[in-house]
Amino acid sequence: MQPPLLDVRNISKRFGGVQALQDVSLALRQGEIHCLVGENGSGKSTLIKVIAGVCRPDEGEILIHGRRVGHLRPIDAVREGIQVIYQDLSLFPNLTVAENLAINTLMEHGHRWVTPGQIHHVASEAVARLGIKIDLHREVAELSVAQRQLIAIARALLQDARVIIMDEPTTALTRREIDSLFRVTRTIQARGISTLFVSHKLTEVLEIGGKITVLRNGGKVADGKASDFDYGSLVHYMTDKETCRNEPGSGQPGALLLRVRALCRRNAFEDISFDLHRGEALGIAGLLGSGRTDLAMSLFGLTPAHGGTMEIDGESVRTSHVRGAMARGVAYVPEDRLTEGLFLEQSIERNMSAADLGSFTRRGGWLHFRHMRQAVGKWMATLSIAAPSMALPVRSLSGGNQQKVVLARWLMGRAGILILNGPTVGVDVGAKAEIHGTLMELARNGMGIIVISDDLAELACLCRRVLIMHRGRIVDELTMTDASESALAARLRELE
Repeated sequence: MQPPLLDVRNISKRFGGVQALQDVSLALRQGEIHCLVGENGSGKSTLIKVIAGVCRPDEGEILIHGRRVGHLRPIDAVREGIQVIYQDLSLFPNLTVAENLAINTLMEHGHRWVTPGQIHHVASEAVARLGIKIDLHREVAELSVAQRQLIAIARALLQDARVIIMDEPTTALTRREIDSLFRVTRTIQARGISTLFVSHKLTEVLEIGGKITVLRNGGKVADGKASDFDYGSLVHYMTDKETCRNEPGSGQPGALLLRVRALCRRNAFEDISFDLHRGEALGIAGLLGSGRTDLAMSLFGLTPAHGGTMEIDGESVRTSHVRGAMARGVAYVPEDRLTEGLFLEQSIERNMSAADLGSFTRRGGWLHFRHMRQAVGKWMATLSIAAPSMALPVRSLSGGNQQKVVLARWLMGRAGILILNGPTVGVDVGAKAEIHGTLMELARNGMGIIVISDDLAELACLCRRVLIMHRGRIVDELTMTDASESALAARLRELE
C-alpha cells in the first residue's frame, strides 16, 4: 500500500501555559476527503497552521508521500502542494476574478510585465479545471461568498495543489451554494487531490467526509470512517456530553398563545396565518429571500405589518413598534448578534439588563445595582455563561457565550413568546447543545418559541412543526413526528 499523501505524526504544540496540541496524528491519503472537527479551542486552527508551515511544532513530524519534510515554512508547504483556503479567502476584492486567479502564478514565474491576454489565459485555464462558468472581468467584491470560495479553490489548483485545506468553508453559504461547493470538492477528489475539510457543521461533515478526525482540548479523541459516526456520537466525542435531542411526540402543547391571521407587509410577505401554543417550539424554514426574517421583524414590531391580525392570549394586539411587542411579552433574538443584538463595548451586566431596566429602577429614576447584579449573576449561572466577571465587555466572550447573553436579556424580562432567528449561527457544538437544552426547558415551562433556521437538524431537534416559506408565503407545514430532516431538506430543494 502506498504511504499517505500527508502524514502528521505525534504533533504537540504549546503556547505559554496553554497546551494547544498534544500528540496529535492524522493521515490523509490521495484523493481522500478527510474532515477535522472539534469545538472552539480544540486545536483545529493550530493543527492547520502546523501543516501550513505557519507554526513550528514542539514535537512530532510531517511526512509527504512517506518522505519526512522537517520544519515547514509557508513557502515550503506551498511547494509541497499544500494550499490552505482560510475563512477570509485571502482574495483582493478590488481586483477582477482573472487578476486574482493569475497573480500568484505570474509572480511565481517571475513575470515583471504582463498583458491582459496572459492574465486571461491563466484564469481561463483555472476555471476550466473546475468546470465552472464565471465572468472573469467582474471584480471579486461583486461576487457572492460561494463564488469567492470557488475562485479560491481554482487559484489553489493553479499552484499544483495536492492537498487543499478548507477552513470552515460553508459558514456563510446557503444550502444551494453548499451543494455546489460539495460538487466541486468531489470533482477535485476524482482528480486525486486530497481535501482536509474543517468545520463545526456536523451534518455537512457526515455528508461530505470519507474519514473524520475529532479533536478535544488539543488531543485526538476519535477518528475513523464517516460511516462509523452519527450526529450524536460526534457531539459526544467533541464535548464529552450526550447530544440533546428532542422528542417531538413527548408532552403536548398547552393553550393557544399566539394567533396570526392573514398578516402581510408589502414587498415582504402576504397572507401569513399560523397558531403558536404554550410549550411549543414552532420552526420556520425557507430559502434566502423567502420572507421569514421580514415576518420575524414584523411580529416584534421592527417593521410593522400593513394588514392582518395578531392575538396574544385571545386579545387583539398591534405590535407597530418594539416597545408594544415587549410589553406583550414578545422577544426577538436576531441572526446577527454582533450588529443587531449586542452593545459590544458595554459590559455583560449592562447587555443582559438592557431589556428590563424598569425592574431595577427605584424612586427618582435611580438604578438598584445590587438587585441588578444578583439577577445577572443568577442567569449567568443558569445559562453557564463562561466569564470571570460580569463587568467585562461582551465583545470579550466567545460566540456561544455572546448568544447566551442575548438570550438571558429576554429571560430576565420574562418574555412569553421568544422568536429566534438563527439561534446557533457561528456557535460551536458544545454551546449549541446547551442553547438547545435551554430552549427545550423554556418550552416545557410554557413559553412559546419560534425558531427560524437554515440548520435543518436544529429544526428537527427542537420543533414539533415546521412551516415552509417561499416567496413571502407559507407553502407547507411538516409535522416532525411524521417527517424527518431529510424530508424537510427534500421539500426545500423542490422550491429552489
